[in-house]
Amino acid sequence: MPSFNGENVEDDGGSAIRLPASIAEVLRPALAANPESPAIEAASGIWSYRELDERAGAAAGALWSLGVRPGDRVAACLPNDLDIVAAFHGAQRIGAIWAGIGEAMAAAEQQYLHDLIEPKVVLAGPRCLVEAPSLVDTEVWAAAQSAPAAPDIATDLDAPAGIAFTSGTSGRPKAVVHSQRNMLLPGAVLTATRHWGPDLRKGDSFPLTILNMMVLTTLLTAQAGGCAVIMDRRDAAGVAEWIATRKVTVWNGAPAQLYDLAALPDLDLSSLQEVWSGGSDTPDQLREAFAASHGLVPRVTYGLTEAPTVVSIDPPGSDWAPRTSGHVLPHFDVAAYDDSGNRLPPGEIGELHLAGRTDGPWANLWQPLLGHWADGGIQPPPEGPVATGDIGTVDSAGRLTLLDRKKMVIIRGSANIYPLEVERVLDTHPAVGKAAVCGIPHERLGQQVAAVIETNGAAVDFADLAEHCRRELAGYKVPEVWATVDTLPLNAMGKVVRTELPELIARAGSA
Repeated sequence: MPSFNGENVEDDGGSAIRLPASIAEVLRPALAANPESPAIEAASGIWSYRELDERAGAAAGALWSLGVRPGDRVAACLPNDLDIVAAFHGAQRIGAIWAGIGEAMAAAEQQYLHDLIEPKVVLAGPRCLVEAPSLVDTEVWAAAQSAPAAPDIATDLDAPAGIAFTSGTSGRPKAVVHSQRNMLLPGAVLTATRHWGPDLRKGDSFPLTILNMMVLTTLLTAQAGGCAVIMDRRDAAGVAEWIATRKVTVWNGAPAQLYDLAALPDLDLSSLQEVWSGGSDTPDQLREAFAASHGLVPRVTYGLTEAPTVVSIDPPGSDWAPRTSGHVLPHFDVAAYDDSGNRLPPGEIGELHLAGRTDGPWANLWQPLLGHWADGGIQPPPEGPVATGDIGTVDSAGRLTLLDRKKMVIIRGSANIYPLEVERVLDTHPAVGKAAVCGIPHERLGQQVAAVIETNGAAVDFADLAEHCRRELAGYKVPEVWATVDTLPLNAMGKVVRTELPELIARAGSA
């Protein structure tokens, strides 16, 4: 039977939340209760909890044979399939620090992440473009699975366990280091507050090279005793096929994916009990369109690499409030702060700061991120609440509303303009597939508002779009520079890569 760290709290329904003593222990309750129940389903097949445990043990032995020791970094550039899940669990069993390198990244981007964290081993799949002596290809990795078992390693709940890279949408990614505690907490809290159990079949199509997705797949479903359904398709038809054939009950996708699914009402999504939307802004009309097509109102989330993952989410069911991103999870304390670092009253706009609750049954569960990996080690974060870099509000009921990234604020003359506020209006126009707004230099005003429009194949009348904006926005917020593109640049989480917008405007020939 597993040992626990004794940090038990009561959820809203009176059930105790029990954090495993470490990630290495996370499979033990399901192994004890029903070892043959499915733990992971992916393109290569299905593993029961017993099989996942055995494969994780083999991966731990393989990594140990390759010279990995506690505190070493293990990076994986692998597809969404069974192997990456086994390798993750194996790394955790020997006290290594896990990191993912996205397959879709360019060679220079992959190399930058590698050089930033200097991993002992890189598990390299067919799309790994890193050049380093630490690369272990699929053949070597398969052969290493027959190595002797790794020694038993005592791992601490607050020891470093994973590196999450920030999205890099507006600059170089940073390497955020998380403890085992904070990687286990999201699954524990979500399982308790949403009352999930062994019937949970949670589907995800985001890349598992993103640490948040390891947290929201195998670490979450293991604590519920359910099954993580790891998809290798992100297109609407492929996602729908996975959902229908694998009887997925909860699916987590990007707004662009929900948009595509909403346009196809004949798809069979009948097994779903919840649909989550995250990674970027989810317009209110998208919730309504998806509900009209498939009968479920998407549960909108706000997540943070530094948390890691979900900070707020709509409650189960169909309730939601316009333009909000759900309720702050009960183990967090999130509030808006002014530029002087003063906490603002509920409902006021400021930079959102994140801390752990210090009162009530959820007190002291969450601890701040351990820091950032730089210069060969962990650089501790500043003391106090974590400044998220996001502008928004949290009302007295705990509902979070996101306005935009602080660094994305456009200052036109002396007025602040939040791009997301303008994008939400533009996205309601029938000719707009998706809009991205940014500031571009202006000699007199400092910045002008520019909009890049991804069309739905329809002709775009910029004068009509401007008039559409004026009906809902102050005149100074209406875009003055316009451009159209076939496809906006997105990263793996579906976020617009805003550093590329000025070049797109120049290349497209702005109006």
